[in-house]
Amino acid sequence: MEETRSGFLRVVSRIKNSVLLDKKEVDAVIRELQRALLRADVDVKLVFQVSQRVRERFFSEKVPPGFSKREVLLKILYEELVRLLGGEEPYEFRVDKRPKVVMLVGIQGSGKTTTAAKLAAYLQKRGFRVGLVAADTYRPGAYEQLKQLSEAVGAGFYGEPGARDAVGVARRGLDYFRRRGYDVVIIDTAGRHKDEAGLIEEMREIAAGVKPDETILVIDSTIGKAAGRQAAAFHEAAPIGSIILTKMDGSAKGGGALSAVAATGARVAFIGVGEKVGDLRPFDAREYVSRLLGMPDLRGLLERFDKLERIERERAKAIAAGKLTLLDLRDQLKRVRSMGPLSSVLEMLGGSALPPGVAEQGEKNIRKWLVIMDSMTVEELLNPSIIDRHRVERIARGSGTTPRDVRELLAAYKRTKKLMRQLSKSRRKLRGLGF
Repeated sequence: MEETRSGFLRVVSRIKNSVLLDKKEVDAVIRELQRALLRADVDVKLVFQVSQRVRERFFSEKVPPGFSKREVLLKILYEELVRLLGGEEPYEFRVDKRPKVVMLVGIQGSGKTTTAAKLAAYLQKRGFRVGLVAADTYRPGAYEQLKQLSEAVGAGFYGEPGARDAVGVARRGLDYFRRRGYDVVIIDTAGRHKDEAGLIEEMREIAAGVKPDETILVIDSTIGKAAGRQAAAFHEAAPIGSIILTKMDGSAKGGGALSAVAATGARVAFIGVGEKVGDLRPFDAREYVSRLLGMPDLRGLLERFDKLERIERERAKAIAAGKLTLLDLRDQLKRVRSMGPLSSVLEMLGGSALPPGVAEQGEKNIRKWLVIMDSMTVEELLNPSIIDRHRVERIARGSGTTPRDVRELLAAYKRTKKLMRQLSKSRRKLRGLGF
């Protein structure tokens, strides 16, 4: 297992093994995260930004009912890594001009020539006419390989056997397909290991000669943090617009994507998941991060959070319409308590002239009601009408109160709900009068 991924596994392990997740434990998690990101060759400034966002979000976001602090921190970590990779929105290959010129770059052995054919097959299935240009004049057999692959996928092909002028081949190939009205032209370039300075210069010259609309870096996902150095070198020669990760069909891979994205600022567009020409699919940052963190079950946790967010949105609409649940009431009472003693809150609202003991009794009731509501199920909080005599007795036992206390809370809830309805009707009347 590669070093980068093992670093992220240690981050997850530390979160899962934390007991309190207080400031000391969170700081330890953040340090582990920073080490993992630095091993992936992520820029130091970016590492600091990501770790700061994780820390700030964790201490500012409340833990929702039914979730643990560990789950909240894992969710935040996941979301920040997805954000680092470009976000949850999938990459979209747009053909906004004819022909759109795509230049593939990458080191020899990354699977660039095969990827050129895979990309052509992918685009042709979506109705585009695609032409392939064999501009790799360095590797023996590159011309024949691309020619055979183009025939296999039914794409157009241009190449000059034995040619040494890569820039000239790329230009003439582009002219050939432009005259024939092709939608997309993909230029396959050299990728030798030796004489990398010469390779980078050739990429620069081809880019200047054909002026590609998009330069795509093809990179082997198994090379880990070395991806960052490769990506930076190519990016300097021809600015990288997107990235294709190859060899993603084996065991879980780690930091190659993070390194390449961090070095170029480009998004991962596609991943290669096999040897066949159809084995190219759009990159899913969510799936990749789940694999990177060693948590294939992470999606289930995220779906639970999504469901909670939908409930919160529905609650907000319901409250605006004058509807109220015990869950809403509990949240409001907790907010009141967070502002300080009830007497101080009443003073701020102009309640200093209230009879003696009113604030103290109110504070006592709030404490008792919060304990009672914490003993209820989420179903009961969202739908108080289901609370019958048996549920009242169970809630009283669980909260250490009496059934009478529970019924008093339910009565106060009904009065508050009625008041909310009246306020909502008043607002609607005022809007109807133009206010």
